[in-house]
Amino acid sequence: MAKFVAVTEAIKTLTEAESRFNLSRTEDEAFFTEWQTELPSLSDSEHTALDTLRRRLLYHRSDGELLEGAVTLLVASPLLELAGFYDPPFKMKAEAAIEIAIDDGEETLRGRIDVLILQNQLWVMILESKKTTISVRSALPQALAYMMANPDLNKPRFGMLTNGDDVLFVKLLAQPMPQYALSRAFSIYTVVSELRSAFQILKHLGQSIINT
Repeated sequence: MAKFVAVTEAIKTLTEAESRFNLSRTEDEAFFTEWQTELPSLSDSEHTALDTLRRRLLYHRSDGELLEGAVTLLVASPLLELAGFYDPPFKMKAEAAIEIAIDDGEETLRGRIDVLILQNQLWVMILESKKTTISVRSALPQALAYMMANPDLNKPRFGMLTNGDDVLFVKLLAQPMPQYALSRAFSIYTVVSELRSAFQILKHLGQSIINT
């Protein structure tokens, strides 16, 4: 009989995520070019929306640290909406429940993805938020586990991780062998241009997904 374990309990470190899913991080710069090349320009309305987003973030952040829910509402959700992920051809699921069978079915991991983006019923992106007191990289082990739960093995999976202060992007391919790569971290709380860059990458990922 399968043993059910919460993802947050079973996958706490990057080592655990890599070993349980036979994952490896690639240093090949050609693996994840989407965050560096051919980034779209921003319209005046997008500039205005991003300025509003950052102003709100700074306003609420001035009272102290933000919890995970506030980070999702103030940063993650507005970025996804502005980048078009809440509009056709995409679908959004919040708190999407997932199960991942590992060890030949001896153990099943259960969890909930903060925001799951689909296109034609295929997973294309996950969002994982953390509170501002926690490093954005602390969301990586859990995010990798959720990305490995994607039933479509042939297409790349993308993730966006944020703690409200920083944004980090992840790309994962399950075949021929599970590999992932990271973007650099974008300090959206500290530098105005970093928020714009993070949004340009998110927008570019959406366009790339539609065109493939």
